[in-house]
Amino acid sequence: MPSLSASSTLREDDQLFRLLRQLEQAPEASQRVTAEALGVSLGTLNSQLRAAQNAGLIVVSNRPGPDRRQRFAYALTPEGTSVKNRLIDAFLARKFTEYAALYAELTGSASDFVPIKYRSNLMQSNLAPIPELYVSYESSLKLKTEAAELTSHDLTPRQVCDLELLMNGGFYPLKGFLGEDDYNGVVENMRMADGQLWPMPITLDVSEDFAAKVEEGQDIALRDQEGVILATMTVTDKYIPNKAKEAENVFGADDLAHPAVNYLHNTAGKVYLGGPVTGIQQPVHYDFRARRDTPNELRSYFRKLGWRKIVAFQTRNPLHRAHQELTFRAAKEAQANLLIHPVVGLTKPGDVDHFTRVRCYEAVLDKYPASTTTMSLLNLAMRMAGPREAVWHGLIRKNHGCTHMIVGRDHAGPGKNSAGEDFYGPYDAQELFRTHQAEIGCEMVDFKHMVYVQERAQYEPADEIEDKDNVTILNISGTELRRRLAEGLEIPEWFSFPEVVKELRRTKPPRSKQGFTVFFTGFSGSGKSTIANALMVKLMEMGGRPVTLLDGDVVRKHLSSELGFSKEHRDINIKRIGYVASEITKNGGIAICAPIAPYTATRRAVREMIEEYGAFCEVHVATSIEECEKRDRKGLYKLAREGKIKEFTGISDPYEEPQTPELRVETENVEVDNCAHQVILKLESMGLIAGS
Repeated sequence: MPSLSASSTLREDDQLFRLLRQLEQAPEASQRVTAEALGVSLGTLNSQLRAAQNAGLIVVSNRPGPDRRQRFAYALTPEGTSVKNRLIDAFLARKFTEYAALYAELTGSASDFVPIKYRSNLMQSNLAPIPELYVSYESSLKLKTEAAELTSHDLTPRQVCDLELLMNGGFYPLKGFLGEDDYNGVVENMRMADGQLWPMPITLDVSEDFAAKVEEGQDIALRDQEGVILATMTVTDKYIPNKAKEAENVFGADDLAHPAVNYLHNTAGKVYLGGPVTGIQQPVHYDFRARRDTPNELRSYFRKLGWRKIVAFQTRNPLHRAHQELTFRAAKEAQANLLIHPVVGLTKPGDVDHFTRVRCYEAVLDKYPASTTTMSLLNLAMRMAGPREAVWHGLIRKNHGCTHMIVGRDHAGPGKNSAGEDFYGPYDAQELFRTHQAEIGCEMVDFKHMVYVQERAQYEPADEIEDKDNVTILNISGTELRRRLAEGLEIPEWFSFPEVVKELRRTKPPRSKQGFTVFFTGFSGSGKSTIANALMVKLMEMGGRPVTLLDGDVVRKHLSSELGFSKEHRDINIKRIGYVASEITKNGGIAICAPIAPYTATRRAVREMIEEYGAFCEVHVATSIEECEKRDRKGLYKLAREGKIKEFTGISDPYEEPQTPELRVETENVEVDNCAHQVILKLESMGLIAGS
């Protein structure tokens, strides 16, 4: 039987629920009518209204009219709607608990009854099936035929990841891409229009040209990059977002140093479409198929094994010994089984590719007890949004059947901002997660910073070592690990598993054996091509790796002959050069590029494309525009000054000078050989070529 204090709390919750429900159903009723409906006095009603308003659950507005008894109108805030839903769920949860107890008393066995419909996290069992957006197999065959006649949108890789998790329930309770009201609520206060917690905008961004072809109420087909129809979507909203506000609120700053902010401004379409999605088929993954599970497949697996508590370990990096000890301790602390749940969708540019990471995970999985640990891959496109991302990850893991999640120091942080400082505080993510933990429905396990104590030959939490002045504490940071891999230095066995090191060395050989790209940028006539040719000869003289020169004029002739010189066409040309250079780099060669490449965003896109496979060395040939005009053997600058050549860089079109290139070279009164030698020295200092 509940205690007196518990009974009092239940009574107060019941009164609050009845008040919120009455105000929602009759927002403009007089106070006397409202008091009669609730069965309370006017004085009690006024006290309840003041308390609800002070708690931010309702807003009160004035109504025009002569009747003083009806001079106020009431509306629930998103927080008020959320509290009302929580109270409904708490009531239903109590009733189902009473039902289960009565069932057990009458039958002598436990009830397996699970409500078919449930509203939120409190009501939802972590092992019960959750709603998916797929139609039946028979319906999908018919829908696929009908969808072939619809206007089609080809999804980007990020949108494919989002769509998969929408369809399989990973993004529950979302039923599609966010409409404008839900989007604004998520951006402003991490809540959808109905008050439900959701911290990340899941949006279908499209070009203005595509948006012009689509009307609200229209169905469109969503296809992957190979043209396979994955789903249809009913367009209910078409809107232009305030991307600066989205960047500030979601990522903490409108700073292009943040990869997601850069994506938002320079890659994502300008128009957002919102509406419910009907799933036809899931995207096909040809890699690690046995390791990929939908939320319902994982829940079924947990039910089969009898697991009730599951702690998720979110990671986008290989596992080392410190991670193993951390996960052991987290599972023990939560008294839960362990799900290693690495992200294999889109992560931070420059991260170890997921193929290598999964091989590393599989290499050490047998270090964990098979009866207590499993691994599944999550096809998520990360945003690196720090605190908001942590809450988002918690909701996703809850949908996958987890009851706990490890939240790390600077969880999902993107690194440094434009001022060289961390985007988020080290514990911001943990604090925000803790604030919303009950509503998320997934409990946080704090990440412990594990260090190796040499005298005891074991890992221990750094803040729990009482004799730290008398022992030798060892640790290798991520930066130090990358340096050791790049330079082929020893990685001690106390730090990582030999199997993991072997996989990392196989994919990431020493820098002197990796492919790389040297990317020259500067005005026309600055000397880029001349220096690039000299560099090519010097590198070919050294030998060891094939060298390819991708000169701007040569690429224009052979690869981009159909393109003009508009900004759009210039971007396409530079990205083509970047793609070819990335393939050369991936296969261990050296690519030397020498286009004008006037735009910062495009150069950054090329850098990210190449750094996925090897090193990128940007060289700004900083010859002044005046000197370039003096050297103008083709007379191009003269024609541009006369207006006979449109959109000419430096004259009628801007050149965005690189702010932090790996190298800046001056060519005025400097020999070409000297400029090329500066590049060689820079490549030596980066470890890309062996010093002479």
